[in-house]
Amino acid sequence: MLVLVAPGQGAQTPGFLTPWLELPGAADRVAAWSDAIGLDLAHYGTQADADAIRDTAVAQPLLVAAGLLSASALGDVAPGAVAGHSVGEITAAAFAGVLDDSAALQLVRKRGLAMAEAAAITQTGMSALLGGDPEVTVAHLEKLGLTPANVNGAGQIVAAGTLEELAALEADKPEGVRRVVPLKVAGAFHTRHMAPAVAKLEEAAQALAPADPTVTYVSNKDGKTVATGAEIVSRLVGQVANPVRWDLCMETFQELGATALIEVCPGGTLTGIAKRALPGVKTLALKTPDDLDAARALIAEAAAATA
Repeated sequence: MLVLVAPGQGAQTPGFLTPWLELPGAADRVAAWSDAIGLDLAHYGTQADADAIRDTAVAQPLLVAAGLLSASALGDVAPGAVAGHSVGEITAAAFAGVLDDSAALQLVRKRGLAMAEAAAITQTGMSALLGGDPEVTVAHLEKLGLTPANVNGAGQIVAAGTLEELAALEADKPEGVRRVVPLKVAGAFHTRHMAPAVAKLEEAAQALAPADPTVTYVSNKDGKTVATGAEIVSRLVGQVANPVRWDLCMETFQELGATALIEVCPGGTLTGIAKRALPGVKTLALKTPDDLDAARALIAEAAAATA
């Protein structure tokens, strides 16, 4: 069974969209999206520097657009399940037919602006902790006033909080943690610091007309599958202030019988975690169009195995 996943904020790198815009029709499609949401996606995906695309209001729409563009380049794909990490859940909702591309981009534009505004209230950030025992790490983070905002599995937890709290973490790592790596994000996402953004997203969600998913949708709130579009949208709203449990999503992938996992552009982060946490599952990251042939071959292999 094939699982199609979409990465979250921090996966973006300068110029990553450039080769994708060379595909037939891609530039026109991105231009139309840009006009619809009032953001020049092509500029930010090809010419902007790392600081510019670190801006939450830019990064989030850029990631969803890249995910939709790269997935469409695969052709007619019928995954057994879809999921997304953080903002990638909006991309996954489009994969599942819950939102059309236009609605997904409109929602993520509002999400990015609301979260950027919330992040401006207090100087906050996020850092990834590599290694260590999860229970020991979580207890240590809570002692420092930090939130375990992403529990990713495979020995990785992301801490979020104020810059002072993150500095204290650098000086006082949990037992067993090898490294603390600051992330390319501009706020403490999936924590109480994002509460102001939830109210704005609740209002934005009122304008949506979600459909029920056409494929199995795995929520990163708790790793559960969700059967209705209304519940998926409700979770998309709440998740900006709730921790991401990607570890539980991967447990669900295993329970569903996953044999292959493809991560849409800008792939790499989730496939790296899956290689460590899902032994026996074949993984592929769509980084450039050069990866499309290998991805199509993996899709065909997964389809043949379930036929």
